[in-house]
Amino acid sequence: MTSRSPLKVAALQQACSTQKAESLATSERLVREAAGQGAELVVLQELHATQYFCQTEDTAIFELAEPIPGPTTDHLSALAKELGIVIVGSVFERRMNGVYHNTAVVLERDGSIAGLYRKMHIPDDPGFYEKFYFTPGDAQFNDGRSGFSPIDTSVGRLGVLVCWDQWYPEAARLMALAGAEILIYPTAIGWDLADTDDEKARQLEAWVTVQRGHAVANNLPVIAPNRIGQEPDPSGQSDGIRFWGNSFIAGPQGEFLARADDVTETVLMVELDRERTESVRRIWPYLRDRRIDAYQDILKRVRD
Repeated sequence: MTSRSPLKVAALQQACSTQKAESLATSERLVREAAGQGAELVVLQELHATQYFCQTEDTAIFELAEPIPGPTTDHLSALAKELGIVIVGSVFERRMNGVYHNTAVVLERDGSIAGLYRKMHIPDDPGFYEKFYFTPGDAQFNDGRSGFSPIDTSVGRLGVLVCWDQWYPEAARLMALAGAEILIYPTAIGWDLADTDDEKARQLEAWVTVQRGHAVANNLPVIAPNRIGQEPDPSGQSDGIRFWGNSFIAGPQGEFLARADDVTETVLMVELDRERTESVRRIWPYLRDRRIDAYQDILKRVRD
C-alpha cells in the first residue's frame, strides 16, 4: 500500500444572516481561520450564503438563486486560490429559467471548479418545503457518470452529498463503490420548536447515528457540517426552526473524531489518516461479501 500523508480537514458551523454578503463574510472568516490552522479541505454547510428559506413557499425567493459560475462561486474560487485549499461550498443554483438546484460546488486549490453535486433527494415536509424550490439532481451525466459520482480533487476523491441525501444508504454506498475516499454531507437541519425535548433528542440522535452508520458500512470518514441559530418562519405560521448544529467528523468505523455543540460558531478540525480505510477494509470486508446477485429488488419501489 502506497503511503499517503494525513489530510487536515475542517467542517464549518455558523449562523446565517438574511443578508448574503454578511453570511459570506462569516464563511470567509471561518475559512481563513481553518486555513490558518493548516486545513487543506474546508467544508461549509448547506446554503451557507442565506438563511434557510424553505420554511415557506414564496416565488420571490427565486431572486436569491444564481448561476454557476456566479457571485458565490467566484468568491469561494478566489478564496481557494489565495489560500491554496479545496473548498466545498453550497449554492442555490439557477440553472435556467424554471430549473433551480440545491448544489454543492467543489473549488480546487487553483480556484477552478472541480465539480458539482446537485442534491438528489428533495424533501417536502412542514418547515422544509424544498420541492417547491429545487429540481432533483441529474441521475445521469453526459459522460456516463451517475448522479452519485465522486469529485476528483488534489486532496482525494470526494463523495459529496447534501442533507436529505444523508438518510439514504444507497447514496453513500454508490459513492463508495465509485471510489469515494470521504463522504461529505453539507446540512441544514434543526428542531421544530413545538416538539418535546424527548422528540428533539431522538431526532438529533437519529441524524448522527445514520451518518455514522454510512461511515461504518463503507469504511469511510464522514464530514457533516450543520448550521446553528434560530431562524424565523417568514410566513409566521410557525415559530421557525432552531438549527441543532452538532457538526461532526467521524472515522471509517463511525468513531467520533470531532463534534461541535448546538450553539457555538465552530471551526471543527481533524487530521484524517488516509490509509485507515484500506486497513479497516482488510479486516471488515463488507464490499467483498456483498451479494450483488441477490439485490435486484432494491430497484423496486416496493416488494410484492
